[in-house]
Amino acid sequence: MKRTIRTAALTAGALIAALGLPAGTAYTVPLTRVDLRVLVVSDGGPAIDAITAELDTAGTPYTEIVLGAAGRQTINAAFLADTVAGGPRAKFQAVVLPNDNPFAAGSAEMAALATYEQTYGIPQVDAYTYARPEAGLQDAAQAGYAGTVDGVRATVTPAGKAGPFGYLDGQVPFEDNNPSVSESYAYLSAPAPGADFTPYVDAPIPGKATRGSLVGEYRHDGRRELVVTFVYNQYQQQFRLLARGIVEWMTGGVHLGASRNYFSVHVDDVFAADDRWNSTLNCTPGDVDCTDRDATSDPIRMAPADVTFAADWQTRQGITLDLAYNAVGTVDQRADNNGADPLADALLARKAQFRWINHTYTHAFLGCVQNITVVPWKCDTNPGGTTKWVSQADISTEIAANRAWGQTAGLPLNSKELITGEHSGMRVLPQQPVDNPNLAGALGLNGVTWLASDNSRESAQRQLGPAVTVPRYPVNVFYNVGRAAEQVDEYNWIYTRRAQGGSGICEDNPSTTTCLPAPLNTATGYTGYIVPTEIRSALGHVLSGDPKPHFIHQSNLTEERLAYPVLNGVLDGYRALFADNTPVVNLRMEDIGVELQRRAAWQKALQAGQVTAYRIGNVVTVQGPFGVAVSASVPTGTTMAGASFGTPYAGRLSGWTSSVGLPITLTLPASATPAAAAASGSPTATKPAPATRVPADVSARSADTGANRTAH
Repeated sequence: MKRTIRTAALTAGALIAALGLPAGTAYTVPLTRVDLRVLVVSDGGPAIDAITAELDTAGTPYTEIVLGAAGRQTINAAFLADTVAGGPRAKFQAVVLPNDNPFAAGSAEMAALATYEQTYGIPQVDAYTYARPEAGLQDAAQAGYAGTVDGVRATVTPAGKAGPFGYLDGQVPFEDNNPSVSESYAYLSAPAPGADFTPYVDAPIPGKATRGSLVGEYRHDGRRELVVTFVYNQYQQQFRLLARGIVEWMTGGVHLGASRNYFSVHVDDVFAADDRWNSTLNCTPGDVDCTDRDATSDPIRMAPADVTFAADWQTRQGITLDLAYNAVGTVDQRADNNGADPLADALLARKAQFRWINHTYTHAFLGCVQNITVVPWKCDTNPGGTTKWVSQADISTEIAANRAWGQTAGLPLNSKELITGEHSGMRVLPQQPVDNPNLAGALGLNGVTWLASDNSRESAQRQLGPAVTVPRYPVNVFYNVGRAAEQVDEYNWIYTRRAQGGSGICEDNPSTTTCLPAPLNTATGYTGYIVPTEIRSALGHVLSGDPKPHFIHQSNLTEERLAYPVLNGVLDGYRALFADNTPVVNLRMEDIGVELQRRAAWQKALQAGQVTAYRIGNVVTVQGPFGVAVSASVPTGTTMAGASFGTPYAGRLSGWTSSVGLPITLTLPASATPAAAAASGSPTATKPAPATRVPADVSARSADTGANRTAH
């Protein structure tokens, strides 16, 4: 208690001096206003880019100053702080630097930052720095380790668990996707003798019995620094695991924006059957792109046992699948089998255990009228040469008939959601570069406001008539396979060169598709390569806070049930990394659409400078544009208008609240320490910034960008 009082008193004294107030008179120093904005000083390196990507995803505002940019803002006292309404204002709640001192020796800018951090209790993140005494650590070259850490399993320390990384279960595995490539570089060493340094994430030092810090807090001269001593980029799993904690540490758990981890899975073509890949023809009989029109189709359709398995799997994993159904599948099945359809009976008996989405009645192509006499198909034309489009009436019938069947069957259906067959009706390159002009009208007639799109074609939401799109990630387990050998055979056809027996598609499209070095073994390729690749891709989406759903097909839930190894890998892998207070969020399509829409509106408001937010003591005030929902993350116990704010996630409260253009007030709990009292240690007279001793490779050494992932 005595140390806290002394620190606060000295901070107040420093504040009086910083404001230039006369000495010798008693003053009541106003509480400092701290704006909820982060200052990022960038060197263009991957670590800084990763942190700004996390701030962007969460919707946390920041100001970025790029070192070396012509005419850039000079960092000085006037830029960092001023007075508002007669009281002091700190313009930034945190500072992020490329390393602990990216400026030249004796830099006035570094001195200004140090004074600012001391005066207002502002924390500093060193995005990637060398382990040495100036950063609170022993020199890595003499007492630690400097080198590759691919495949290392780092650990969150007890202090890290009690502090900013309490949402993690404990392990922080470093990626090792390619044994022939160095993907992660780090400096590992113990705290320097006498340094007030607390490791939050550490790992064994190779060849020694001791552990070295990878992420830790260094307290000195009335300042606090989060010292990170490994390089990373925004795609790597180790950063994605730690990103939330880095932001929570720098903001004290009080910031605009929020981040959660999402995973939803759509299963297309339910009730229907999917045509099977033919490894002899290297195409799918029944598909418009199969040149052999006389080949016999071999359909893949779920069985009743697959329904039981799916329902039980949901219970074990704690998520709900979204079944996108085509009613004609069961209608035709009953017509051909004297009214019998055991699959439909099983699905309808368990209908309340799933979410359901209209996938149109027959899965018809709803764009242009296809000319399938040629391969690849092309759009049919009218006599005058204009494109012949599927009519609004035909589109509307596909939507309405499927909806009516589902309602009659008692499916728990949301009629505002729609997934067209193959995402048709929307533009598809190269054959159909524009939307079917009849689609928007049909959506309006049927009350559709959320329309699924393919994220591999269109990654951003857009308006289409009365509807807004919801981009979906395709899982690279193909719709036309039920067995692993079939999946590997088709995978080899797509992703190998002509000289290796493949189609050469990967050769012809190098910007979007990566060729395999050699064909996969049909016996081991699925579990040994495809499954780990798809787990890594999907888990990457989850860890990046992306709410977009993933989609598979009903064929992937039957026969060898190829989807489950991927889905289990994502969910089991996630739970092995995160604490129970940070579960995956499993939303239905409309809720995902709303989340994406809110994020876009919030980002637009931030970029336009329409949001003001600050903290004075334990009160946060936020004001945004009318009609734009406000996003914030705050400590447990925070209230708004006397009621708890948001919902719990990762040990904090977060959420959206509507705005009418007036200030919104959040009251933090008494346990939330004001920023100005957070600095530990005794502030001293400002010292010149130490000379930069960061090796050149700290900024120059780049991490694997993830660009080599196989395209979907």
